[in-house]
Amino acid sequence: MSKRTLKWNEKKIEQFIKEGRGQGEGKDYKPWLVVQDFPTMGVATRILGKTTGRVHHFFSNTQLKYFYLLEWEDNVIDIREHYPLLDLEESLSDMSDLNLEKFRDKESKVDYILSTTFLITVLDSNGNKKYAARSIKYASELKKKITLEKLEIERRYWTEAKGIDWGIVTNKEINDIRVKNIEWLHPVMISKNQNGLENNELKDLCEGLLYRLNESRNSVRQTIIQYEQDYSLDKGIGIFLFKYLLANKIVLVDMDKPINLNCSFKELCRHRREVEN
Repeated sequence: MSKRTLKWNEKKIEQFIKEGRGQGEGKDYKPWLVVQDFPTMGVATRILGKTTGRVHHFFSNTQLKYFYLLEWEDNVIDIREHYPLLDLEESLSDMSDLNLEKFRDKESKVDYILSTTFLITVLDSNGNKKYAARSIKYASELKKKITLEKLEIERRYWTEAKGIDWGIVTNKEINDIRVKNIEWLHPVMISKNQNGLENNELKDLCEGLLYRLNESRNSVRQTIIQYEQDYSLDKGIGIFLFKYLLANKIVLVDMDKPINLNCSFKELCRHRREVEN
């Protein structure tokens, strides 16, 4: 549990619910906890999401890294962070063996509203919605009794009461190289202005770059620089185009290996498809 900088009582719960926290889906969802609730936490991050089109709130680097992994998956259609277990007492029939006093404000004697880091909506192979809940922790946290007790509450809530797949993800289970690759592409993934290029212009330039890359024996970096010079493009447009090809999975690379622009295109590329409008 993070140390709270806000006073926790029944009035605060009512305020959160009135604000719509923990409610809605997609762009309309509001997380139960936001970075403004913890003004002293230096690791807090706000980031715009591609999947939802809204700003997400995270309180650790591991939470952010897992978010990037979710953003890359095509079958993920909604990501709700800090999802509150508002109906916990109604959902769990027997909590006699759970020490809920540990999750209670010492001054107000009001129980904290526990939350799970992510509630994820995915589409299965038949196009049906399914849900998965994930609790994100540093591996070192799993040595703490209070952390394990909270996770047990979450497990019972999701698996036993809700019938939803739940699991724990730690920093040791996250591929940092994959995360860094997605982080590098993410600004293009969420960009709407396409670097000022019209759709037809963007398509033509991407097709031209793809042809150059496929025919060139030089490195990707050298080919991009030459392409910019030949077409009198502003510096940086070539890198944007290459990122666009990767971000939209027109060009596929091994995301679990560093994207090395000093390699040739044939060394880097696994597969490519036609550029679409």
